[in-house]
Amino acid sequence: MAEYRNPAPTVDIIIELDGGIVLIERKNDPPGWALPGGFVDYGETLEKAAAREAEEETSLKVRLKCQMHAYSDPLRDQRKHTLSVVFVAEASGTPEARDDAREVGVFTEKTLPSPIAFDHSRILADYFRWRREGWGVFDFDKKDA
Repeated sequence: MAEYRNPAPTVDIIIELDGGIVLIERKNDPPGWALPGGFVDYGETLEKAAAREAEEETSLKVRLKCQMHAYSDPLRDQRKHTLSVVFVAEASGTPEARDDAREVGVFTEKTLPSPIAFDHSRILADYFRWRREGWGVFDFDKKDA
């Protein structure tokens, strides 16, 4: 009998706060700065996973505004094939690094830290371009961001 393998579902959350977005510096491999997020637990909705991961890593309670896009490149995570549904959320308060976050910060497009883990540079470029061009129809396959 054939063994089926599927990508692992994950969520990433772009948290808008104080005119910027929240990023975490990862404690674990792969190193770098990343959007808060993680794996969806069995029996959990994507929305609940996004809110849980945001709070676990940043201490912020978020209000999900919308689902931005799904990213599924098999090479997006060096550990294994994942697919991520990215949410845009808003929060208030002061973020604190928790769980697997070493540090947390609020950044603008012009002040992004380095290095950025996974494919989050692409996600962030899409997000900032999407914000500039409007929230209507958007070509996420456009590579000239």
